[in-house]
Amino acid sequence: MSEQRASLAVENGLVLHGLSVGAPGERAGELVFNTAMTGYHEILTDPSYAGQTVVMTYPLIGNYGVAEEDAESAGAWPEAFVMKEMSSLPSNQRAGLSLDAWLVKHGVVAIEGVDTRRLTKLIRTSGSLRCMVSTIDHDPDSLVKKARAALATDGRDLASAVSCSASYAWSETYDTSYPHWVPGGRGQKKRVVAFDFGIKRNILRSLVHVGFDVTVVPAWTKAADVLAHDPAGIFLSNGPGDPAAVKVAIDTVADLLGKRPIFGICLGHQILSLVFGAKTHKMPFGHHGANHPVRDLVTGRVEITSQNHSFAVDPKSLPADVELTHINLNDHTVEGMRHKKAPVFSVQYHPEAAPGPLDSAHLFGRFRALLG
Repeated sequence: MSEQRASLAVENGLVLHGLSVGAPGERAGELVFNTAMTGYHEILTDPSYAGQTVVMTYPLIGNYGVAEEDAESAGAWPEAFVMKEMSSLPSNQRAGLSLDAWLVKHGVVAIEGVDTRRLTKLIRTSGSLRCMVSTIDHDPDSLVKKARAALATDGRDLASAVSCSASYAWSETYDTSYPHWVPGGRGQKKRVVAFDFGIKRNILRSLVHVGFDVTVVPAWTKAADVLAHDPAGIFLSNGPGDPAAVKVAIDTVADLLGKRPIFGICLGHQILSLVFGAKTHKMPFGHHGANHPVRDLVTGRVEITSQNHSFAVDPKSLPADVELTHINLNDHTVEGMRHKKAPVFSVQYHPEAAPGPLDSAHLFGRFRALLG
């Protein structure tokens, strides 16, 4: 493990010093905390973390190493990674690399040995402050100045920055010997076009698993180009940044509304709400973790969900033809909705992440069944 010094500065003036356990350099971003005890590799490869520096609340990270088959994308997306303590000796036989070796390989600036509890309490009371993590600058005044100059996620279309550059087909699914959920559709596969606003691989596997022939398209794809694929349905993925800033996608989805069944997750859910005429707002510190209880208002069932978002839908702004279907039991924020007339529904959380583990998997089957 490297013994190089690293420093973290927050825009409010707090400066903490620790050790570098990733790539050298310095990166600025919006500070958020994640409460998951496992899944650090999936977090690091989730494009929804673009523009953010992630603080892990669990005190020991890296103990099972990194297995590449668990990656949610080909790259690493957080601006920086913050841990109380990192293990560089993985105990899992599946591990191909230790976490510190993976961080260096993917150019992630990371720091350990800082008080992550203090940072988490700060975020909870002050919100998602901007920060700077550096291995080359340790001057408090300089670091705080850089943190204050960093960009927040407000007003930024980060989905276009992380999206694929061209359309592609996806066919990988789960090992059929593994007892995942039963597909919701029967018979011939249905073609679905999935917008890549920062899509995760497990979402794509989930769509294939329930009987879809999946084509992934970039975030800026126009409605006519989507319809040219002659899809039976349209999927709107997760992604980073401010949903109100993804203007091209909002216009496109508005053009597609009512023409095909639509299912949205996370950023896709927020984009749909804007198309419906609702409003979104930035949360104080967002939802980032694998233990959020969500109630299905239709069935009364409670699902334990994985979440990663800093913006939410204003429930008071939902129009009369949109029904609230799910709420967060911690803070009563909007977690799901459906259109009363068009075959469109969405959820704020991540049903593919399986923290429950299969509490929410039925949503992919529901989408498949919606298409007949």
